Amino acid sequence: MDDLTQLFIEAGTLMLAGMVFVFAFLGLLIVFINNVLVKLAIKYPDPIVQSKPQRKANKSKTAKDGVSPSVVAAISSAVTQYRQQHSTNK
Repeated sequence: MDDLTQLFIEAGTLMLAGMVFVFAFLGLLIVFINNVLVKLAIKYPDPIVQSKPQRKANKSKTAKDGVSPSVVAAISSAVTQYRQQHSTNK
């Protein structure tokens, strides 16, 4: 029984050492990557994109989300026809 206890202690020690090693390695990897990215971000900054001002849309031609009322009417009509055709087949 003493042999089994010694094996469990050794297994726990190896597991703890492995976990500490992995945690330390990943921590150092994160620090290294962040340092490299900071240096690269300073050397190669992201370009500033100037957005074009949007023109005011005519409210009678398009809806608020940009879909014209004629398209909405066509889709509504198609859905209504589909429902009428398939509701009688049940």
